[in-house]
Amino acid sequence: MVVLVVATASDPASIGPAAAFLAMPGWSPGPPIPEGMESFTNGNVRLLKHERSIVAEDDLDRRWQEATGEAVSEVIFLSKHTAVSNRPALTVHPIGVPHLREDETPPQGGRPGWAAVPNPRIGPWFRLMQKVAADQGLVPEFEITLEATHHGPLTSTPTMFVEIGTHLYPSLVPYIFCASFWINSYKLSFIA
Repeated sequence: MVVLVVATASDPASIGPAAAFLAMPGWSPGPPIPEGMESFTNGNVRLLKHERSIVAEDDLDRRWQEATGEAVSEVIFLSKHTAVSNRPALTVHPIGVPHLREDETPPQGGRPGWAAVPNPRIGPWFRLMQKVAADQGLVPEFEITLEATHHGPLTSTPTMFVEIGTHLYPSLVPYIFCASFWINSYKLSFIA
């Protein structure tokens, strides 16, 4: 089984972490995907890059398995975080819109009344984000948040979003998602 890490090239808070992952040793081009995605492989991890909106990528786990024959054990989406407060934040959250009634339209993907199985890495990554943010002096400016689920896409696999939210993003790339930050702290333990 493989882990899908998904990034969109249209989002710097998504493609920046993906580039940091790909700068690490062990990556090679992955199988071609007929949907216009690039894929890369490292152990049991498949990093996917595309140009579309992540919240519209319904059934990506199923589509990957159909295209490659590889079963997916979990999905991790890399994305930007947007908040009315505009306060810088590092967030992690499950996906779905279980709070919406069937007659309501989800504003950002998903299906009313539905939520994906949460990825079991949510807790460990949230604690790691808190520790590394404190160690790097990002707190209290940055809010480190375990968010409620509030958008799609649809999946059948344990899934989570990892998000960066800040207007300061370009200057913080070296601290937030570079090889010396939580990527090395976490040791990419999902790479077998």
